[in-house]
Amino acid sequence: MIVIAFDFGIKKIGVAVGENITKKGRPLNVLNAHHGKPNWNNIKNLIQYWQPKFIIVGLPLNINGTKQNMTNKSEKFANLLKCKFNTIVKMHDERLTTVEAKSIIFKKNGFKALKQEKIHSCAAVIILESWFNQYF
Repeated sequence: MIVIAFDFGIKKIGVAVGENITKKGRPLNVLNAHHGKPNWNNIKNLIQYWQPKFIIVGLPLNINGTKQNMTNKSEKFANLLKCKFNTIVKMHDERLTTVEAKSIIFKKNGFKALKQEKIHSCAAVIILESWFNQYF
């Protein structure tokens, strides 16, 4: 079963794809967004190509579990995905995924590799693999 995950951001949206047998994800290209609005055709192309069973969207929460400003924006993005593509969209806690993504990238390739594009895609992989580990 193929699953796509998104790490939603106002300027960049990280994307990862994976499957439940290995519970592993891999980063895809980061999508540009303008004030949180992606190019929906790019997302449509991803969904048509991968034909995921589920779409996972990271749910940004404060460390104590309360909602923050980005929570509502991510939920709106997830709702639009569900409506536009008539697919199952699930939200998944993404607390500290950006910190973890930066740590992974830094350990592999050093400081110069810490670019936003890589961080968002790596965070999407972490969200996806965490979802797999919780539900499969």
